[in-house]
Amino acid sequence: LHSLGVRLVVVHGSRPQIEAILAQQSIRNRYAFGLRITDAETMDCVLEASGQVRSRIEAMLSLGIANSPMAGARIRVSSGNYLTAKPLGVVEGIEMQLTGEVRRVDTDAIHQRLDDGDIVLISPLGFSPTGEIFNLSLEEVATQVAVRLDAHKLVFLMETEGVKNGRRRLLTELSTRDAEALLASRGAKLPPDVRHYLPCAVRACDNGVKRAHLISRHLDGALLLE
Repeated sequence: LHSLGVRLVVVHGSRPQIEAILAQQSIRNRYAFGLRITDAETMDCVLEASGQVRSRIEAMLSLGIANSPMAGARIRVSSGNYLTAKPLGVVEGIEMQLTGEVRRVDTDAIHQRLDDGDIVLISPLGFSPTGEIFNLSLEEVATQVAVRLDAHKLVFLMETEGVKNGRRRLLTELSTRDAEALLASRGAKLPPDVRHYLPCAVRACDNGVKRAHLISRHLDGALLLE
């Protein structure tokens, strides 16, 4: 995609890696409203996991692809403090601690990197003006970045094949209205990743993103096929 001139911003998650580190250190996993409650001890695990994932992605993007326009090419990857965040605070009586939400996206800096031919890699971490670090949700970060960059597409790579109706038929296209109706009627019966990503896809399209795609990460070449 990069060799074809597509300007790419990649937002990665690190949920499985965080949970593995928490388990190794016998630290309890706590969630509320689908978000991790992040105390100081958990934040150390979040930073460790996020650093590992980011480094692995950078290593994979450094691979040259034989017999292709990318043979011998080097893709520059840019990551940094593009997200300003604020604490979620107390939600329905639950203190979310160091779990935050996106306050601002440095779109000028991202556009500069894209103009220079870089792939921009964004971790689900945000920073306050006073230097605090907040744990953010991958879904919210990807949606906010897509909306504020006025992206043409928002693509979520998921565990499942995509969105299916009550007859288990894969839905190849949905309007935002149809997606909202599906969430209202079948929300609890949908797979967890669809429940996470489909509302974000709707929100992105309602706020100017042309299209959102929910595709399986297990299908080789899924991005190119889409």
